[in-house]
Amino acid sequence: MTGIEASRQVIELVRANEETASPGQGCSHDTIARAERELGLTFPPSYRLLIEEFGTWGAPPTEFLGVYQTERAGDVLLGSVTETLDARSEVGMPPELMVVLLDDVWLYAVLDTSQPDEDGEYPVFAWNPGVLDGGLMERIADSFGEFALKECREKLS
Repeated sequence: MTGIEASRQVIELVRANEETASPGQGCSHDTIARAERELGLTFPPSYRLLIEEFGTWGAPPTEFLGVYQTERAGDVLLGSVTETLDARSEVGMPPELMVVLLDDVWLYAVLDTSQPDEDGEYPVFAWNPGVLDGGLMERIADSFGEFALKECREKLS
């Protein structure tokens, strides 16, 4: 299954379970382009599709970061953008990594943008700043779509 196919299944699953899931309002192409500029990274297709659809979303207790804004934060892009930039400055996360989920077990779930596949997807890794040799701990999935689908199936099925 490709990352895009998995992301389409996530959309169906979240929409079918809106009483449990917490989908956001989606994100415009301009906001996504701005997020990529601020990060200096490009979103892979499966992540981009889900951000376009939801902006941010949850399958409780899992909360996917996505990209979103709030009235209180004003023009600041929250979610993956702020968490990635904060992790770079506060704990020395390498610039090729993008935070997509905060987790009690892994600490960070990240996309490694230095390892694109033929579809432009990046693998998902657990990353922890306390682990030697760059903090990468384990490969969680081959694409964000596959990672999100596994998490959503566990929480929403």
